[in-house]
Amino acid sequence: MPQDKFGGVLCTGNIVFDMLVHPVDQLRWGATTWVETIGQSMGGNGANTSYALACLGITARLLALVGDDSFGEELIGGLRAAGVDTRSVQRSHGATPTTIALVRSDGSRLFLHKPGVSLQAFPEPLEFTPLLVHGMTRYHLANPFAMPAFRSHAAETLRRARAAGLQTSLDAAWDSQGRWLQDLGPCLPNVDTLFVNEEEAQLLAGVENVAEAAKSLHRLGAGTVVVKLGARGCIVVSTDGEFSVPAFEVDVLDTTGAGDCFAGGFIAALQRGLSPREAARVGNAAGALSVRRVGAVGGLLGWEDTQQWMRSARIKPES
Repeated sequence: MPQDKFGGVLCTGNIVFDMLVHPVDQLRWGATTWVETIGQSMGGNGANTSYALACLGITARLLALVGDDSFGEELIGGLRAAGVDTRSVQRSHGATPTTIALVRSDGSRLFLHKPGVSLQAFPEPLEFTPLLVHGMTRYHLANPFAMPAFRSHAAETLRRARAAGLQTSLDAAWDSQGRWLQDLGPCLPNVDTLFVNEEEAQLLAGVENVAEAAKSLHRLGAGTVVVKLGARGCIVVSTDGEFSVPAFEVDVLDTTGAGDCFAGGFIAALQRGLSPREAARVGNAAGALSVRRVGAVGGLLGWEDTQQWMRSARIKPES
């Protein structure tokens, strides 16, 4: 079914040039470590989520900032080739954000990140002009913490998105400044769907129990709270109650970007009119497909192929 049958998603978030090294199970200074793979990939919360949405048949318009270097040009080209609307991606003098990801044999990773022009991205709240929101029904904010100049305006931007008639979603990601709820809390009353992973939920809510942390974030204003649990699936908490959805069984190669792909899968299902429970299954599938390959988006499939994969894939037993 053509993309224009569904409402589009306007996404704000970073675009990152990823260099991935696999496997790296230990670091020894003054020595040489042989690895199997040193490669490059698209990265960044905004890029990964937009790419996943486009793969899954949803019109995705990305509002982001890259440098005026060759990395920026290459990443824009890759997004455009995947079907992402990149006309709102801006270029700025400076370096495109870059990450070196050291990936262990079990798929876990360590990031060395140079933020580049993300340090200057969007120093004012966004204006949702008719041209920007044309064809869009949702605004997704992918990791406000990755854009230091923008994070203090995130709450006002989400309020404006709501005022423009858009549904809203936010993927928290990691706060390297450690401010957590101080900056994210004001956003929550204008967030329809909040995505967090287990540790983010605990740090935001100050509660160790993940389900209780999700309920706390819901009480603070988020409409639906989705906690990404990786190999254990996800938990969803909303006014309609609480449920968990187990993960799919898959061989894990690299978990880089899996959470962004999960969010893209979940939102794509919502845009198609599926229920939150069905959206959680699609999110789990997108995350599982992502971790099969080195790099965030190389393992993703289109909507029909994802549905077929879900029908044949095994559900991971709950521990």
